[in-house]
Amino acid sequence: MSDLPKGWIKSKLGDIVHIKYGKDLSTKKILSKGKYPVFGANSIIGYYDEYLYETEQVLISCRGANSGKINFSPPKCFVTHNSLVLEFGKDFFAAKKYLFYALQAVGKSTIITGSAQPQVTINNAINLEISLAPLNEQRRIVAKLEKLLHRVDACKERLNKIPAILKRFRQSVLAAACSGRLTADWREKNPDVAPKCYSERSEESRFRSNDETRFAQGDNDEDQLPESWIVTALENLCEGFQYGTSAKSQKSGKVPVLRMGNIQNGKIDWTDLAYTSDEDEINKFILRKGDVLFNRTNSPELVGKTGIYKGERPAIFAGYLIRIKNYPDLNSEYLNYCLSTVYAREFCQQVKTDGVSQSNVNAQKLGEFPLPLSPNNTK
Repeated sequence: MSDLPKGWIKSKLGDIVHIKYGKDLSTKKILSKGKYPVFGANSIIGYYDEYLYETEQVLISCRGANSGKINFSPPKCFVTHNSLVLEFGKDFFAAKKYLFYALQAVGKSTIITGSAQPQVTINNAINLEISLAPLNEQRRIVAKLEKLLHRVDACKERLNKIPAILKRFRQSVLAAACSGRLTADWREKNPDVAPKCYSERSEESRFRSNDETRFAQGDNDEDQLPESWIVTALENLCEGFQYGTSAKSQKSGKVPVLRMGNIQNGKIDWTDLAYTSDEDEINKFILRKGDVLFNRTNSPELVGKTGIYKGERPAIFAGYLIRIKNYPDLNSEYLNYCLSTVYAREFCQQVKTDGVSQSNVNAQKLGEFPLPLSPNNTK
């Protein structure tokens, strides 16, 4: 017994439409501007001075990676031989849009042949089976679908904006945290807590006055550090900086060698790893839990990105990265956050040196990074 609604039938595509290839058109004749659009395998690829079809057509991409994709061409369009055209008789002309949607709901893997160069032939397409509703119901289905899909497209457009909104929000939170605004309530409740000294160097050499240094180089009151905060060069809070191994890594080995591609969004990405089994290299560059890695060489927009190693598994690091050997009483998470802010990005853009396709921020420049510190940056 059929599971279709009453009045519906299963029908082969070849019984509904006449299927033919579009017309061959030399690429030399395709214009960047012209009277009529030219539809190729999956989109408009240019213009031509003639058109093949007065009205919109349902198309099946028949060559290349998009084989099997269902398209709807604009009116007065030239269709190339890279698409199959589904020509309707008079009895089915009103069903174009229904067929366009119905074909998108059908699995088309059975009509696609070839792996190196996928294609859809007419002989395969004519046997594709679809569910066909009565004509009046087709019209109602199309009307409802287009109303719903309009809402879907509107939702998709809003969702596409979310990553950028989240990125701006994250940067705002980081900036607020690293400028003291996020902990303003805590300071009000703890007015007697004094800034902590991070090394035995003199206070004069370690800190610059809040009157002289503003976070993110801003002029607004909200950009100025809270009164109890201080700013000091990163080098004053570190034992030093270590460049990673320059030895050639392997596809397999004892421990992973983290490279610049493994530093993503302040974290370590443990995919696409290289390895080493060299004991000397492992002993020299083995990472410690809480180590912050700084990407010293990359494209201009990516140089300076950081990630924090949390001891997930033993690993060493490659030469395009710098290990920041911060003193134990500087919170590594806080350091990583500060180096991920717009403030830090702007600093890297100011101090980087540029090569042909890459930029570099060396350890000496990194050490000059002015790090804002609250009285409670300790672990």
